[in-house]
Amino acid sequence: MTVWDSLVGQARPVEALATAARGQGMSHAWLFTGPPGSGRSNAAIAFAAALQCEQAGCGTCHSCRTVLAGSHADVVVVSTESVQFRVNEARELVRRAALSPVGKRWQVLVVEDADRFNDSSGNAMLKAIEEPNARTVWLLCAPTVEDVLPTIRSRCRLVTLSTPAIRDVAAFLERTEGVSPALAAHAARASQGHIGRARAIATDEGARGRRREVVGIPATLTSLGRCMSAATRLAEVTKEEAESITADRDARDKADLDQAFGYEDRGRRAREYAAALRSLQEDQKRRAKRRHLDVVDRALMDLVSVYRDAVAVGTGAPAELVNEEIRADIEQVVRTSSPELNLRRIGWIFEAREQMLEFNVPVPLALESMMVALRVPDQGSRR
Repeated sequence: MTVWDSLVGQARPVEALATAARGQGMSHAWLFTGPPGSGRSNAAIAFAAALQCEQAGCGTCHSCRTVLAGSHADVVVVSTESVQFRVNEARELVRRAALSPVGKRWQVLVVEDADRFNDSSGNAMLKAIEEPNARTVWLLCAPTVEDVLPTIRSRCRLVTLSTPAIRDVAAFLERTEGVSPALAAHAARASQGHIGRARAIATDEGARGRRREVVGIPATLTSLGRCMSAATRLAEVTKEEAESITADRDARDKADLDQAFGYEDRGRRAREYAAALRSLQEDQKRRAKRRHLDVVDRALMDLVSVYRDAVAVGTGAPAELVNEEIRADIEQVVRTSSPELNLRRIGWIFEAREQMLEFNVPVPLALESMMVALRVPDQGSRR
């Protein structure tokens, strides 16, 4: 067992990271990139554990176990609950980076959303990343190099991860989750190599049910009314799922705030409590918005997989279908369209995604526009 066991299909990056952890080619700042589900954060945390380990990542010592469990004093994992990092969040990271590690090895700062720095928050980070303390290491994570501000990425050593092969993901699920080979294979295909998503599909019937509902949408878009209904339903379901994810966290944060001020002090400290409560509610609102966008984004990628399958079937490509279990629906989509139309549909889905993530278009409005664009053409017409 080593700290690298959770990384699937990443032999070459693991070799480079393990070599650096042993003291060869070490750098003060690293940028981990790779498509969703490739394990960027897992790779960064595994590297952090290897840096704290006397044996460069044995996986069993106290340092390895505490880093992987998220309780090591010198390893901090940071993400933002907002669409972008705010300047005050960046300044707090800079303050933390200026401290010396508690132990005798490294202070490691893992930033999971380095693509969410804007010009202001990114500029606040530059000097700390370029000239950190001698025993401070930055591990930044982002989907691609282009997603990170040029001024930040130019100061980092790049680690590029790839989407794991389906067979590797299935084998990983069988080994770690104890699921059947058939379910592991289904989850690996349905997730398109996304490790976290594959684990959820393999272990949660609710997740499988929600995905079945989403991939069943394209075959039902036969009228304007059905398009609008599908958009409304998708917006509602994704919002409910996002709220269920954030509800417990929101309740804990509110309880912590109440305890910090003390119930008995509210009368004397009403103004301070009200200001803190207002700030908390604003943070929770930002977190809820981001979580909803994340859930919607996942659903859109499931829709893309259906039209990708339709292109494969329509062109006679030998590729294995992502959604083999709904082949009949996919063949129905093929009969009422053309490969060119289905490629345009994939483009329209990505346009809706961009509208929501980049231009702040309300989710229901973006989904309604998208569903109407995806509508099945009238019989005899293939746009």
